[in-house]
Amino acid sequence: MSEELNVGDDGVTRCWWPGAHADYVAYHDQEWGRPVVDDHRLFEKLCLEGFQAGLSWLTILRKRERFREVFAGFDPALVTRFGETDVERLLGDAGIIRHRGKIESTIRNAARCLEMADEFGSLAAYVWSWEPEASVREADGSIPATTPTSTALSRDLKRRGWSFVGPTTVYAFMQAMGMVNDHLPGCAAHTEVEALRANLVRPS
Repeated sequence: MSEELNVGDDGVTRCWWPGAHADYVAYHDQEWGRPVVDDHRLFEKLCLEGFQAGLSWLTILRKRERFREVFAGFDPALVTRFGETDVERLLGDAGIIRHRGKIESTIRNAARCLEMADEFGSLAAYVWSWEPEASVREADGSIPATTPTSTALSRDLKRRGWSFVGPTTVYAFMQAMGMVNDHLPGCAAHTEVEALRANLVRPS
């Protein structure tokens, strides 16, 4: 699909990908690309990007509230305590993606998140240390599925014991949490996100 702008029924110019889905438009306008420095939200975003692998993000977005309910608000200190009984409970919940590997990965990744907080002070400090100097574009100007940074970050996360964090998943995470601004020039959110990123105090 070509990367182009779309003018909604409300007259607002946006990236093409939200289409006319109201919940997708709201996610695009109010959340996607806006910088995040809260560890719980970062952990949630990284986990949900892993659940999204092979599916549409709209599917995940519409199940997100239930994910939050059953995964203790994505508090890694709570999720890391989940055991086999919790795994079976989650596998029986039609409100989420019932994939054993992804569920067990989320529990394991919670422990890795806590380890990172001990080492770096926070997950946010670790993640933002990977911020690239500029967004990457393909030769035709399109947005890539992976970048050298997402590939390197994926490799480092895997080395630290994380799973379901391939380069494509990691780049989607980088886009969603505002490490890069991939709102297209001309999109109403592009300038807003640039301003937020310019004024952001990076965690250290």
